[in-house]
Amino acid sequence: MGSIGVPGLILILVLALVLFGPKKLPELGRAIGHTLREFKNATRSLTSDDDDDDAKKKELAEKEAPAKTAVVTEKDALDREKIEREVRERLERERLEKEIREKLEKERLQMEKEQQKA
Repeated sequence: MGSIGVPGLILILVLALVLFGPKKLPELGRAIGHTLREFKNATRSLTSDDDDDDAKKKELAEKEAPAKTAVVTEKDALDREKIEREVRERLERERLEKEIREKLEKERLQMEKEQQKA
């Protein structure tokens, strides 16, 4: 079996970008890194002859706890982005409404001046 090479790697990366999108790739990378770390720790614990299994279980539990909070924070980040987008849209809408009101007021004043001249 041959090696993938640079063109094959580029093709795989482009396909991943198309399939998952630019927003999901960092999340996917973190998940893969976490999985590989867990696998590495699991194989290390199987091959080691230490009797200190409790300490390793605590380490794994400590490493899993931040991963769970990371998922929550990513969801919170997506919610925050959505709220920020809604706030920006609302501010833009209010700005446009203000401009329209000012324009209408100018036109009204101009019409009043024309009526006074007539």
